[in-house]
Amino acid sequence: MDRLSNSIIVGACSILMAACAPTRSNDIVAEGEIPVRVADSFSFTEGPAVDAKGDVYFTDQPNNKIYRWDCESGEITLFTDQSGRSNGMYFDAQGNLIACADMDNQLWRFNIDGQAEILITNYREQLLNGPNDVWISKDGGYYLTDPYFQRDYWTRNPERQQPVEGLYYLAPGGKQLQMLDSTLNQPNGLVGTPDGKYLYVAEAKANRILKYDIQPDGSLSNRQVFADMGSDGMTIDDRGNIYLTGDGVTVFNKDGQQIAHFPIPEDWTANVCFGGKERNILFITASKSVYTLKMLVHGVK
Repeated sequence: MDRLSNSIIVGACSILMAACAPTRSNDIVAEGEIPVRVADSFSFTEGPAVDAKGDVYFTDQPNNKIYRWDCESGEITLFTDQSGRSNGMYFDAQGNLIACADMDNQLWRFNIDGQAEILITNYREQLLNGPNDVWISKDGGYYLTDPYFQRDYWTRNPERQQPVEGLYYLAPGGKQLQMLDSTLNQPNGLVGTPDGKYLYVAEAKANRILKYDIQPDGSLSNRQVFADMGSDGMTIDDRGNIYLTGDGVTVFNKDGQQIAHFPIPEDWTANVCFGGKERNILFITASKSVYTLKMLVHGVK
């Protein structure tokens, strides 16, 4: 290889690394680390959720599948090929995978063997619009967003089923959803703080993140704008930083100040969570691929 060719290759590699390098990392990314593509054989990845071991489960929604990423081996295996077109997911305290199965506008629960049961089918005797994301508080309460995104795989009436795009709550042991906020404009990703004090909700069409105070009975109060930026899925670390998605991954501290941005070379970054034994691997679902990024911060349990 001649000197010119070698210089071109080195230069191209430098440009690629610069394009993927985090900006304004604020000491949250491990030194020298950039997002690494783990696999790129999917149609559209979504809904990453971490289990007690640190393995991450994620969906390939158009193909109706859920996969598992083994945090020790890095191997990706099929968990189920009947996911109900699941979108956002979260593990409950018993190790069950709770999934927003919007094929039939339902909330499902998968056991460790991949067997599913239906938890929620409607609100006030009407189908939901299409459950999008779910977060479970430490006391076992479910918070659920239900925007309207028309799906080409629906076999039911494709029109909006609920008059509003709501934010709902399912009390621990409850069977019926409670409406928490009926005034949202396409609510999407959501996450709460581990102490159960605050809930963050992405309002997609309004292009902003809302913050609520969580009351002892699970209800919400003191709604305020946390950030003037929308998001698809989202997560939180042990410093209280909020990770937003869409154009790569953007990080805001708990005071609502942007502190970092991680470019991802895909058309769309849909969701994020922290995986690994130490919860220090940011797992990123982005279009046809999934990525990992080693962090100095950790996810919360």
